[in-house]
Amino acid sequence: MVALSYALLLQLLPIVLQLTILLMTFSCTTSGAAPPALDGCRDRCGNLTIPYPFGIGDSCYLEERFNVTCDDSTTPPKAYLGTGTLNLTEISLFDGELQVLQYVAKDCYDQHGSQRFGDSIVASLEVSGFTISDTKNKFTAIGCDTYAIVRGNYYNQTDEMYTTGCMSLCNRFEDIDFDSCSGIGCCQISSLPSGLENISVSLDSYSNHSKVWSFNPCSYAILAEESQFKFSNASFQEFQNRAEFPLVLDWTMGNFSCDEARKLKDYACTGNSTCTYKNTSSGYLCQCLDGFEGNPYHPQGCRDIDECKYSNPCINGICNNIAGGFNCSCQKGYVPTNKTICEKASSRDGTSRALFLFNPLGVSTVLVALLAMSLMLCWGIRKRKLIKLKEKFFEQNGGLMLQQRLSSEKGPFETTKIFTAEELEKATNNYHESRIIGEGGYGTVYKGILPNNKVVAIKKSKFGAQIVQTEQTEQFINEVIVLMQINHRNVVRLLGCCLEAEVPLLVYEFIPNGTLFQHLHNKGTEAPSLSWELRLKIAAENAGALSYLHYETNTPIVHRDVKTMNILLDENYTTKVSDFGTSRLIPQDQDQLSTLVQGTVGYLDPEYLQSSQLTEKSDVYSFGVVLGELLTGKKAFIFDKSKGVSHVLSMFLLSLKEDDQLHKFINDEILNDRNMEVIKEVANLTKRCLRIRGDERPTMKEVAMELEGLRAMSKHPWGNVDHLHTEETEYLLGARPSISTFNSSFDLECGSNSTTTAVYESMQNQLILMPYGNGR
Repeated sequence: MVALSYALLLQLLPIVLQLTILLMTFSCTTSGAAPPALDGCRDRCGNLTIPYPFGIGDSCYLEERFNVTCDDSTTPPKAYLGTGTLNLTEISLFDGELQVLQYVAKDCYDQHGSQRFGDSIVASLEVSGFTISDTKNKFTAIGCDTYAIVRGNYYNQTDEMYTTGCMSLCNRFEDIDFDSCSGIGCCQISSLPSGLENISVSLDSYSNHSKVWSFNPCSYAILAEESQFKFSNASFQEFQNRAEFPLVLDWTMGNFSCDEARKLKDYACTGNSTCTYKNTSSGYLCQCLDGFEGNPYHPQGCRDIDECKYSNPCINGICNNIAGGFNCSCQKGYVPTNKTICEKASSRDGTSRALFLFNPLGVSTVLVALLAMSLMLCWGIRKRKLIKLKEKFFEQNGGLMLQQRLSSEKGPFETTKIFTAEELEKATNNYHESRIIGEGGYGTVYKGILPNNKVVAIKKSKFGAQIVQTEQTEQFINEVIVLMQINHRNVVRLLGCCLEAEVPLLVYEFIPNGTLFQHLHNKGTEAPSLSWELRLKIAAENAGALSYLHYETNTPIVHRDVKTMNILLDENYTTKVSDFGTSRLIPQDQDQLSTLVQGTVGYLDPEYLQSSQLTEKSDVYSFGVVLGELLTGKKAFIFDKSKGVSHVLSMFLLSLKEDDQLHKFINDEILNDRNMEVIKEVANLTKRCLRIRGDERPTMKEVAMELEGLRAMSKHPWGNVDHLHTEETEYLLGARPSISTFNSSFDLECGSNSTTTAVYESMQNQLILMPYGNGR
């Protein structure tokens, strides 16, 4: 027992020592001196450390945008970016971030509805060379008679503007829900695009706060670091006494990839450092190599960490520090067993001599050793064959294609986990049938449980490594490329992939609540019917995700298979758009892309079906079909052997010609007097999305804004949006046809019944062409 415990201790000791060394290294790295400024340059302003490439004074900074001005007239002194008035409070070299103080936008009135002099502030921010972090900041407005607008320019694109906003209304202080910013007393923009440089925040009201002046004379709005503000019943008082909030800016070195930057004469990463990407930007950052610490931008480079300085990690040996690490020299009479442990040589020699004290025992030992060597040789040959087989699968499953695509695509990619085949087999119980949670045209989806009890969804391609089909391989690699560029709360997240198995595998986050198709049509779920509020939420989130794909990724992405079966719902009924196997990237210099027609019958854009020209408007049409399903509760098309194909949406569009017919096609479970006007607005939007000509459809950005506006208005206690279909709504959401022009606009667009006929014929064409158009 003592010998066994000793052997176990020897096995565990290297692991413990390595962990200790790592902790020591981390401690030395994080507790070392602050990153230095250039020699002869000031490195502090008050409580703020100013590391190079930032600097105070001429020749102390790398570029003009890194110039910092220190105001010593205050106590403590304050730092400002450049020679401006933007108060700089924190600099992070590792994260590539700055923290600055941004003014609060303000709009106040007296009890007569007149604007108070000096109490109306438009908060603007100009940060040339930096961008506003889309992951750390959030736009928030508070007030009970408030609508707020934020406008901005994209970095290096002065001619392209971004505009969004939100509305906050309430009649009484008691109506406000302080646990959320849902549009009653407080509203928020859930996400901002990356790359915004200059912004302005402005406020206005509907009735000059005259109806709510007794408890809310002012509106406020901020674009600030999300962790620095939480809406509560004290927020109104807080904003009266606070003029600034922290805001996070992103910075990088240039606009180059690491491969491009290394070829430049002014490559910023100095000695013992390496180039790394910042996920939200096209530029690069620098960081010290393992075993080094300091400032990777400083001309002197990163300094070696002396692991031997504070303690000796070597057991029975002498620690020798080397660049980026250390090694151990064993003391006299000891031999090394691994990097950090030395054992007595005499004990090993004595054991060896004892083994051969008797001849029979020595022969037996030799035979056992030969047997062990044979087994190890067989194991080595088998392992080598397995490695070669995995390499073969990697190549056949598109591994080389993936590498080529990654090298040709612009912009950084977020690192995903590479799973082994054994890990995923264990997670799915060898892909047991009971673990199947869905099947599609390109693969089967299994529920998997990883060793840390994390539940995931594993997509297994339908094609095998022995019979490789180039088109399906490209679709698989395409889905990986598309998902690696996406970072949005309403898009299913790719966790990793495996290419060394016989068939390629993708690992996603697990979405437990099924598909929108199942909830609408009661397929495989016993959940209650979706309320109108939930349907409107799902539609708005889905539209926001598609808008993100079209406008906020490095290269615009067209999903090409938008349908209720590809919209997943989590436990909170949050939308997750999935299945990017047929998606396509459209280069920035192209408005459309010629491609083989692919998609799902009933959702295909008639114009795309006829011309094979893929654009973002193809997704708009498919999303219009989804809106029709949400409104009617009917499937996009129904096939009956006796009646043939029934196109529910064609009859739905026909009903839009007469207001009094619309209610016949709306799902009875959602229709009531309180939401009829909002339903009409959504029906009108559906009609515009389903226009035959793509250039007559709205963009997904316009659709998302309109749905968010309708959703915000439908949340208010008075529940009636009739009086808000006016100039204020159009100013916030963009002009759109009113209910009064609903019938006439339908006739003008497509000529009465010709619209329904065209839609019906386009759907009929989908049934005829689909078996031949895409080989499925």
